[in-house]
Amino acid sequence: MFGTVMVANRGEIALRVIRTLRRLGIRSVAVYSDADAGSPHVAAADVAVRIGPAAAAESYLSIERVIEAARATDAEAIHPGYGFLSENTAFAAACEAAGIVFVGPPASAIEAMGDKIRAKQTVAKAGVPVVPGSDGAGLSDDDLAAAVDEIGYPVLLKPSAGGGGKGMVEVHRAEDLADAIVGARRVAKGAFGDDTLLVERLVTTPRHIEIQVLADAHGTVVHLGERECSLQRRHQKIVEEAPSALLTPEQRERMGAAAVEAARSVGYTGAGTVEFIVGGDRPDEFFFMEMNTRLQVEHPVTELVTGLDLVELQLRVAAGERLPLTQDDVSLQGHAIEVRVYAEDPAAGFLPTGGRVLAFETPTGPGVRVDAGIEAGGVVGSDYDPMLAKVIAHGADRDEAIRRLDTALAHTTLLGLGTNIGFLRTLLADDDVRAANLDTGLVGRRLEDWTTADLPADVLGVATGVTLLGLEPAGPVVDPFDIPGGWRLGDPAATTRTLLVAGHDPVEVRARGRAADASLAIASDEPVQTCTEVVSGDGRRGDYRHAQGGVSRRYRAARADDGTLWIGRDGYTWAVREQGRLEAARADAAAGGGPVVSPMPGTVTVVDVAEGDTVVAGQRLVVVEAMKMEHVLTAPVDGVVRDLRARAGAAVAKDAVLLNVDTEEE
Repeated sequence: MFGTVMVANRGEIALRVIRTLRRLGIRSVAVYSDADAGSPHVAAADVAVRIGPAAAAESYLSIERVIEAARATDAEAIHPGYGFLSENTAFAAACEAAGIVFVGPPASAIEAMGDKIRAKQTVAKAGVPVVPGSDGAGLSDDDLAAAVDEIGYPVLLKPSAGGGGKGMVEVHRAEDLADAIVGARRVAKGAFGDDTLLVERLVTTPRHIEIQVLADAHGTVVHLGERECSLQRRHQKIVEEAPSALLTPEQRERMGAAAVEAARSVGYTGAGTVEFIVGGDRPDEFFFMEMNTRLQVEHPVTELVTGLDLVELQLRVAAGERLPLTQDDVSLQGHAIEVRVYAEDPAAGFLPTGGRVLAFETPTGPGVRVDAGIEAGGVVGSDYDPMLAKVIAHGADRDEAIRRLDTALAHTTLLGLGTNIGFLRTLLADDDVRAANLDTGLVGRRLEDWTTADLPADVLGVATGVTLLGLEPAGPVVDPFDIPGGWRLGDPAATTRTLLVAGHDPVEVRARGRAADASLAIASDEPVQTCTEVVSGDGRRGDYRHAQGGVSRRYRAARADDGTLWIGRDGYTWAVREQGRLEAARADAAAGGGPVVSPMPGTVTVVDVAEGDTVVAGQRLVVVEAMKMEHVLTAPVDGVVRDLRARAGAAVAKDAVLLNVDTEEE
């Protein structure tokens, strides 16, 4: 076994690999960019090496700098995690040339499976069923259009390189094909450095089922059962479970055997995943999609139902050992389900978010596991993927696993930026999800239902109470003129605030009295008595007890530097702020002319207009990319482009004004 292993990655996967290295007594080496200098994976490793600035191309994707770091620390092997260089043939070859073991398959296997076109051709020869589609390399736009004419609509455009659903576009109408090809090529080029596309028949109501395989250099190839990953947004998984409720033992064995043959066909070694698409109404019919030649994000669910440490097995295979198990040794115990916690706003189409983590608390309990790569005080920027953590639960059966997972999410607190935690709880409570009636389009169809909810009145109450606490004087003696609600002879004066909560209309709140015995009138409602008390912390950050309408609940709250008050309860969070000039400007833009602002920190990739151009409402103006996702900004009204500040390739902050659209005079 190795003495020193470097982890060429960041975040939760780097921490997860380091955890196994520590258990095995192996010295760990972390690498980090300037953006990650204070990250948890840096502190967890035995040694840490800076490899460049925040930009991934100059740090985590720099083969030269990663190899230099390995040499400088005498690392005998490099574990790539997933993403970044994990499926890069040049990196695998560079490791070999440097005399460093790459903890993964040989470069030839990565190359064969990394190109989706070649992968389909290879596995088809091995007898594995594939989705009907184009099978040529380097197809032009006209070639793709011709292939679509032959396949028929609907179709799916996919980058030949890369994975993770990035750049995949569904096309249902001929008139949408040209723009879809342009967009898919742009994303593919930006994410993978290769804009080659392929096209496949779009399987309607599909289920995404993948098989975990392991192979050693001595001819043993086994599978560890399947994972169902049908709950996705933007073709990226958000919920994964093992085993699938769809498959019978016989179907599992057939699909597992096909995955083993796919791995054998390219001389695979190490851990890998063969992904299949299955018609929900025809589970006997499955098609090969691709093979991920690395550890998967969702590997914990397989670990929990098999009792195996996949990272340890990867290391042992890379060290030349034989797999310590055969297919007959593999058995699945119970059920495991995982959710991915993202920095994103589901109600805004999963738009990436970001900011400083003001509070982060994770759950514990029977069968609960949390793999996280952040901590309170850290900053989530736009340089990397928006996944922050994974919460996983294991139970005797699927129902118990879901109950444990929901409880775990209810005890997860993350304040300071928008996340999908509350959305995940709503998703898990859905009748179709509970009944395992899944397909890859379910999230898209139900998104509005799962993100539309009334604003709880107590959120406004606790926001007002925490604000009053922060304004109240400290000490046993209180001057009545210092009370923030005002003071006068007779009844105390009321203070009026207009509060804004994302996704909801502004609400006017009139407060009279102190936090401990306030009288609140929300909008036109009758006044209600509330009580907000500090459990721990102070009037700016901590735990609070709030009573309203006869119900007392505990909250976690923290105020950001920009004045936004983040409130968390039962896994749900709300960002509350008082209406100011920025919000008024946005309202003007929605109702008439005004500024077009970046909804997230990112990079401008496309500017479609010039100063003085006349535009119509809904016309595309600028494209901003952040966390591997593109967001199209359109004209709010008919008008003229003024004060154009957006420049292709330029970095922009959240809420940065990119241009103005002035309404034309009559």
